[in-house]
Amino acid sequence: MQKRYQIQFPPQQSHHLGQDEVTFLLTEDGQEKKIRFHDYDEIYLRPGLYEQIFYERLKCSSPERVGKILNDAMGEIGENLTELRVLDLGAGNGIMGEVLKRYGVARLVGADIIPQAKQAAYRDRPDVYDEYYVADFTDLNEEQLRDLDDWSINCLTSVAALGFGDIPYGAFFQALQLVRPGGWVAFNIKESFLDHEDNSGFSRLIRQLIFSKYLNLHHLEKYRHRLSMEGVPLYYFALVAQKKFEIPNDFLISHEIEG
Repeated sequence: MQKRYQIQFPPQQSHHLGQDEVTFLLTEDGQEKKIRFHDYDEIYLRPGLYEQIFYERLKCSSPERVGKILNDAMGEIGENLTELRVLDLGAGNGIMGEVLKRYGVARLVGADIIPQAKQAAYRDRPDVYDEYYVADFTDLNEEQLRDLDDWSINCLTSVAALGFGDIPYGAFFQALQLVRPGGWVAFNIKESFLDHEDNSGFSRLIRQLIFSKYLNLHHLEKYRHRLSMEGVPLYYFALVAQKKFEIPNDFLISHEIEG
């Protein structure tokens, strides 16, 4: 039986803190500890804690939603997820990977920047990933690039991991560069990141890519990602697109996204 944790959500946090700054209280052995929602290294050390917080208490629906949208989009043009060799960026403890595995993808490679994520994935879902890389995608060395390229990636997924600094826009762009032309990209992103008033690098990158010739947008859907700790719905966009052409390495500079 999965361990149950004693957790408490302090009231009224979401009104004055960013989504990545919100904290919860965890009581262990009589000691109370404050942990940020994005302190993944701390959360992944405890089996089942991530699921208890985000999926049981806060009703996160994103892995299932993004997986279904990707499957439906591919099915509309006669392609199947069983043909995919997927790079799951920001894979964490493997919840999105588990969804993709159920769809029968051909190969599944996880990647995250913190060792605790890989450890948790192999502990909790040992049969999901064919390989799992702990790497900084803004600074991949030649050996890592060769290893990743050898997988012949034709799909990139990233769920509940983009836009808060957990995955910099340069890391997402590097991962996208590994996808073969004709391959797919499926991810979700907070609704405000598609607002033209948002001038962050990540927001500008996503908007430029959507309207470029390099990606063919198949599906864009606004949906309830999860609840805030006060029970307020948090809305995200789920996006599925097909990569049509190789993207120039200077795309970020030429579109004034760097800096």
